[in-house]
Amino acid sequence: MQDKYITVTQLTRYIKFKLDNDENLMQVFLKGEISNFKAHTRGHYYFTIKDEFSRINAIMFATNVKKLKFLPQDGMKVMLTGRISVYEASGTYQIYVNDMIEDGIGNLYVAYEQLKAKLEKEGLFDPSHKKRIPKFPEKIGIITAPTGAAIRDILSTIQRRWPIAETLLFPSLVQGAAAAPSVVRQIEQAQAYDLDVLIVGRGGGSIEDLWCFNDENVARAIYHSRIPVISAVGHEIDFTIADFVADLRAPTPTGAAEMAVPNQDDFYQFLLQLKLRLSKRVHAKIEMEKERLERFKESYVLKNPLAIYEIKEQRFDALFERGVRIIKTLLTNARNRLSTLEQAYIFQNPEKIYEAKQVAFQNILTKYQHVSHTFYNAKERDFQVLLSKCDALNPLLTMKRGYTITRQNDHVIHSLQEVDHNKILTIEFQDGTIDTKVVNSSNGLDHKTK
Repeated sequence: MQDKYITVTQLTRYIKFKLDNDENLMQVFLKGEISNFKAHTRGHYYFTIKDEFSRINAIMFATNVKKLKFLPQDGMKVMLTGRISVYEASGTYQIYVNDMIEDGIGNLYVAYEQLKAKLEKEGLFDPSHKKRIPKFPEKIGIITAPTGAAIRDILSTIQRRWPIAETLLFPSLVQGAAAAPSVVRQIEQAQAYDLDVLIVGRGGGSIEDLWCFNDENVARAIYHSRIPVISAVGHEIDFTIADFVADLRAPTPTGAAEMAVPNQDDFYQFLLQLKLRLSKRVHAKIEMEKERLERFKESYVLKNPLAIYEIKEQRFDALFERGVRIIKTLLTNARNRLSTLEQAYIFQNPEKIYEAKQVAFQNILTKYQHVSHTFYNAKERDFQVLLSKCDALNPLLTMKRGYTITRQNDHVIHSLQEVDHNKILTIEFQDGTIDTKVVNSSNGLDHKTK
């Protein structure tokens, strides 16, 4: 009878076997919303896929996670490819995800938006960090594929607009998995050259073709470049991460060349305008100086040169007289102060001042002696009073009148009842002490003296 029963483990394994061998469940295309997302420290993703009525647990192992170009989040709608199986420990069925894209958007676009938000938060797009593109560059670096329309357009445009500029090509891969490291390497290599501006880009293509310019390492290499960078990726409608980080974004490679150098025809016209303006300024300056010269020739000074000397002479005389008056005034004031001092009481009777100070000193000395004597007498009386009190309380004076002090075990005996018989008593006289012993006898207390 018991042979009919199976264990939970046996049942779970049977169900797992059935699911694992069901062709319809070996590759399942599932879509839904992510919830309870958790990224394990070992690189695995654990989450739940749900719709409005049902849910299923999902796991994506680290080997498949590496293929993702975006970070899943709770609430994100995704499309999954995977297989259905049973997790034996809990007896629950779940989907083991092999691939995942966001529903309606696509993997690359999600990764693009996430990286863009990350770098913008770090400040890589901040306009305050962007370097100024020089107006008249002498050396221009170009990072792109050595063949193709992009390099031809850039070189032909620079040659046509500003032929005196020197160009250096840093050939790089611009498509495929190895493109991003190649671009980074060439940007770093360009830093060793004395370049005025650096053009980085390629021609148009799909988002996959342009993807190396959405790479984080490429973005950071552009940000840390000491050379101003012009981004020239794709067509006018194409925007990459490199466009946001670069110091200047060009809609096309040809546009980048036009932004990098001035137009020689425009520059020639600019020089002509400067020449005309300079000529006008010089002519106006000459005319103005001619007018000044004519006014100077007609001036009163040239017609009457002695007038300048006469005016200066009069002014000198006035200043000299003023100086003399000031000196005389200072001398008069000094003499008056000296006369006042000579008539002062201190100069007329210097001995009187000494005598007055001597009398004041004697008065102070007399007052001090009187106060000191009074204070000393008061303290002496207080001392005699204290000395009399000490004599009255002195036990030695009492003992001189025939009194003694009796002790037993260093304790003063005040009463007969305090005496401990058969123990030594010490009797202190005015001139010495004796030890005595009290014993019991039929006639009362007897004592033996030692």
